Amino acid sequence: MKNLFLYNWMVRQEWFDWCKQFSNEELLAERNGGIGNILHTLLHIIVVEYDWIQDLKGGRIAEIRANDYKTLEDVIELHNKWHEEIEEFVMGWHEDLDKIELILEDDKYTYGEVLNHIIVHEIHHIGQLSIWARELGKEPITANYIRRGLQ
Repeated sequence: MKNLFLYNWMVRQEWFDWCKQFSNEELLAERNGGIGNILHTLLHIIVVEYDWIQDLKGGRIAEIRANDYKTLEDVIELHNKWHEEIEEFVMGWHEDLDKIELILEDDKYTYGEVLNHIIVHEIHHIGQLSIWARELGKEPITANYIRRGLQ
């Protein structure tokens, strides 16, 4: 599980770098599917990851308005602000935590289920970014897990 988080973070950084070739207008251009544009899809990935981790830690979820994030730099800054805390939590994970229950309103989830959800949520949205990249006539970031130095 930890290596899949590392994978997602590597790929996310590569998407940040990939996005630097485009103007803010292009990153915010309305697209079919998903969150509706490239920039806010990246923002959504970051916020969902943070909010679920906060739920597991008993913290407060973020009060984020997508329209306040108008540039790639804004999104990267938010990622950098939260990443160390998230990474510390994920890298401190051990199997004993997998079966602990998280109760949110009338729903129950195990901690392990939540972490797996965070992983696949990001992968899902990265797939959307890949489609949009092709629509822009650009090569998307590779989704390969192999050759990333992860076990």
